[in-house]
Amino acid sequence: HARGVPVVVDGAQSAPHFPVDLQDLGCDFFACSSHKMFGPTGVGVLYGREALLEAMPPWQGGGDMIASVSFEGSTWAELPAKFEAGTPNIAGVVGLGAAVDYVRALDRTVVAVYEHELLAYATEQVAAIPGVRIVGTAAEKISILSFVLDVAHPHDIATVLDTAGICVRAGHHCAQPLMRRLGVPATTRASFALYNTREEADALVVALARAQRMFA
Repeated sequence: HARGVPVVVDGAQSAPHFPVDLQDLGCDFFACSSHKMFGPTGVGVLYGREALLEAMPPWQGGGDMIASVSFEGSTWAELPAKFEAGTPNIAGVVGLGAAVDYVRALDRTVVAVYEHELLAYATEQVAAIPGVRIVGTAAEKISILSFVLDVAHPHDIATVLDTAGICVRAGHHCAQPLMRRLGVPATTRASFALYNTREEADALVVALARAQRMFA
């Protein structure tokens, strides 16, 4: 802001885990996704400062985003319709609303403490496996455990974990410059939420140790 640069915050990983006060945060844009807060895929939320949104042209044309059309030109509908061309994802938005209501009804402090303790437990167990390197060790991070195993590519690790019924994500996580900076092609990422248990963390460790033996 000091240099006049708009600030965009990717809040996909924060919104499900702790309250976000956009006025206090002071960002110009804030985006979060539905599926990371237990809602349907293919829908999300984009907040933007009104003055910036007013100044921006529409990114897509279609029904309901215009006020008038003529051969000489067009005028746009008022916000937010200006940026919502065509038939909306009605079912997805209804599902997103239900997910937001569910998350807001939770005691977020209790959830945060539980997730932090589960992450600490899983991190200690995974880090003890030979050849594992934990990627991201900030003390106050949310409940995401990213790692690499020196004997195999993260995609192969994810495949082995999948055969054990463990769902993780493997890849560059939309952050290729960061992967290059870290000197890795990708990472495997386990994400913990309020519904996960220590028993599931133990199952991750068992399957990961099995993968280590397979590829060693």
